[in-house]
Formats: sequence, C-alpha cells, structure tokens
Amino acid sequence: MTASPHIASIALTLLLAACAAPSPRTLRGETMGTTWSATLLAPARADIAVIQRGIQAELDRVVAQMSTYERDSDLVRFNQATAGSWQVLPPGFFTVLEQALALAADSGGAYDPTVAPLVDLWGFGAGSRSHRIPGEAEIEAARARVGWRRIELDARTRSVRQPGGVSIDLSSIAKGFATDEVGRHLESSGIRDYLVEVGGELRARGLRADGQPWHVAIERPDAAAGAVETADQVERVLLLRDRSIATSGDYRHAFEHEGTRYTHHIDPRSGWPVQHHIASVSTLARDALDADAIGTVVMVLGPDAGLAWAERRGLAVRIVVRDGDGFAERMTRAFAAEAAR
Repeated sequence: MTASPHIASIALTLLLAACAAPSPRTLRGETMGTTWSATLLAPARADIAVIQRGIQAELDRVVAQMSTYERDSDLVRFNQATAGSWQVLPPGFFTVLEQALALAADSGGAYDPTVAPLVDLWGFGAGSRSHRIPGEAEIEAARARVGWRRIELDARTRSVRQPGGVSIDLSSIAKGFATDEVGRHLESSGIRDYLVEVGGELRARGLRADGQPWHVAIERPDAAAGAVETADQVERVLLLRDRSIATSGDYRHAFEHEGTRYTHHIDPRSGWPVQHHIASVSTLARDALDADAIGTVVMVLGPDAGLAWAERRGLAVRIVVRDGDGFAERMTRAFAAEAAR
C-alpha cells in the first residue's frame, strides 16, 4: 500500500517538528562558594557548550564585581578607596547598589548594604576564622561605620562616593541578581522556558517540557540544616511560572554561645544578630533580586513586624517560626494566593 502525498507531507511535517522541538537539558556548575543549575528547553540547534560557558561567564562577572572574598573585586576596591573619592561602578554593581539603597530607605534601615563591619565583627564576613561575642564598645565602634545614608550615588556618571570607612556587603542581594542575569542570558540566547537555581535562589520562566509550570520544593528548616535526607525534607511544593523564589534561614550560618543561638542575620540598627524565632523566610517575586533582598528585610524585622511590612506592600512572603520542638507556618495573603494556584 502506498501512502498518499498528503499523508506523507503530514508525516514529514510532524517529523521535522519533533526534531526541532526543544528538549530538556540540565546544566550545572559552581559559583560564589556554592552550586548553580539551569534546567532549560533548548532548541535542537542550540549549542549547549556555548550556553554553559555563557552562564558561567555571567556568574563570574557578578563575582568579579560584587564578591567580598575576591581581593580585586570592584566591591573590595570601593571598600578600600580613599575617603571622599568617587568610584565608577560597572552597570550591574551600580544597579544592585541602587536597589539596595532603595530597600534600606523603605525598610527604615532594617536592610543596610553597609552592614559589613558588623558582619565581620560577629565572625560571619569574608576572612572570618571564628565566632565570638564582641563587647559593647566594639559593637558601637562597628555601628559608627554603618549607615546607608552616607552613600552618595551619581547616576549620570554611574559613580558612588566613598565617604570614608564604609564597607559595602551585597551578599543578601547579589546572588539573586546573579540568578536573574543567568535568566536574561538564556533569554537572549532564544531560550524562553527554564528554571535557574543559584545557591538556593530560583528564577522560573515559561513551562516545563510537559506544558506544566515548574515544580519547586521548599525544604523544612531542619532538612536544610542536614537533619533529614529523605522525601520528608520537602515541606511545600510550589508551581512557578514567570516567578522567582528565594529562601533565607537561620540554619545555614549560625553559632551557639551559652545556650543562645546567634545567626548571620545582623540587625544594623542594634548591631546584634536577630534574636527572634524565625527559622526561614521564603519570598516570591518576579525577579530573584527582589525576592532575595526582601527575605533579609523580613528576617531582620521579625515575624510580626516583618509580615506586617510585607503585607502592607502586597508582597508574597512565607515564614516558618520555631515553635517548641516544631515549626509553625505564617504567610501573607499574596503568598497564600500564589500557593493555592
């Protein structure tokens, strides 16, 4: 039996479409002392090796600009600059600093990109070797060097003025920005459907190969600390499309002294690590940069003030609070609405 030309034409069309259909690929690498991954639907013609190199180049660029660990980064050079000098910043660095300062103003200083002296004092900064409880005089001396209002920007020249003694730390926002940069790189390469993860910050665009939104699991705080290594570590699964999510917690970087737990989340207004019972904060936003930084604000403000701050702004925020031997979940209306989808 001979197939009709019409049937043969349809078969050829379907075959060509199948060959051209994007196929899911997962790329992985390392950056910022952690790992990254990108699951994407790549067109058949896409050069995966080129895409991987491009992703790594974007991440390396963020490190070169904003790392506190790289001695020749643009951020370290600013921190060491002469008092009164103006430093021209790369576009990415300037954008992130602008966003950080805007959030500092909006949060009443609960978020402060100049908190580095306090982070270092408590042993959580670059080059710190041990943790200890500093004296009040040391805390006050470090606080004297903290203050986002001291930072002056000149958008016309893309410059920032070093007032003297100010040290910027963008750790709470740079990873989110890096996640967004990877996403933008993929989009510029013609990839519209992807899930990017950089050290726990995620950015999702488009859909999975099966036409469903991306499935993202939020870990239990005790699981994230390594206490659980089974499926029980998954506390909640969200469906993401054209959204980003960031989760920050008190379980990754902390130490105990005489029965008190001290985390790396420093309140720049007091000079002390936060002392409330939030175990983790998860934030949904369009961009990972915003989700990353908003989580820090809520963590510093605490469960009541933090959720109230987020609620007033219509932000999608979920917190997990330590409650005796377990955990209790609280969330804003915006987060509840997205989680119900």
